[in-house]
Amino acid sequence: MSEASGDRTLLRCEGLVVGYRGQGILPPVSVEVRRGSFLTVVGRNGSGKSTLFKTLLGLLPPVSGRVSRPPGLRVAYIPQTSGIDPMLPVHARELVQWGRVRGWSFLAPFASRADRQARDAALAKAEAEHLAHLPYRELSEGQRQRVLLARVLAADADLVLLDEPTAAMDAVAERYTLEQLGRLARERGMGVVVVSHELTIPAQLSDSVLFLDREGGEVVVGGSREVFTHPAFRRRYGDVVSLPG
Repeated sequence: MSEASGDRTLLRCEGLVVGYRGQGILPPVSVEVRRGSFLTVVGRNGSGKSTLFKTLLGLLPPVSGRVSRPPGLRVAYIPQTSGIDPMLPVHARELVQWGRVRGWSFLAPFASRADRQARDAALAKAEAEHLAHLPYRELSEGQRQRVLLARVLAADADLVLLDEPTAAMDAVAERYTLEQLGRLARERGMGVVVVSHELTIPAQLSDSVLFLDREGGEVVVGGSREVFTHPAFRRRYGDVVSLPG
């Protein structure tokens, strides 16, 4: 990255082809995430969203192209809350603290004092202090979304990648969570990348949208109106999104 663009650019994909064992599954992706921006990734099941995320996180190598990040970038990944095993004996405070994990060492296997302080401050900011000692599996969806927000806050990251953070939430909790993520992006200067099956709210909140269609061999990136009126998107979803005026 050049110094001129690197000041605010947190992530840049240039001709990025994702896939497995050297075989691409999508056309090249070129997209940029800047401080304070909110990017939503949409697509039907099997469209390549998870493969893209794994590549952005460095869990899969690019087939071709590149992913650029500034040195020292703090990245947090928040998986689906619905994907957490309900039998896992984890309390809300522990789930929030996981957002602080950036590495693990036998020399320091437990959370530091700074991590615990950040966890507690995040719970307070998300108005979830009273949930700290409750088992995750006993929380309502509304309570879980507050814990999710606390986890994002605790991460203190420059770039946050969230995989369907509102899965299994009701409509009210879903809207609240996405609105708060947008607010955090603006107030903290974070870059937020969200994989979402919900379309209407991202259409209203996102700075940009990335549409993936593995079956149709299409990648479309742009503003919500540009993407949601694109023929490739309409072929998969029809006219299902209420766009802002």
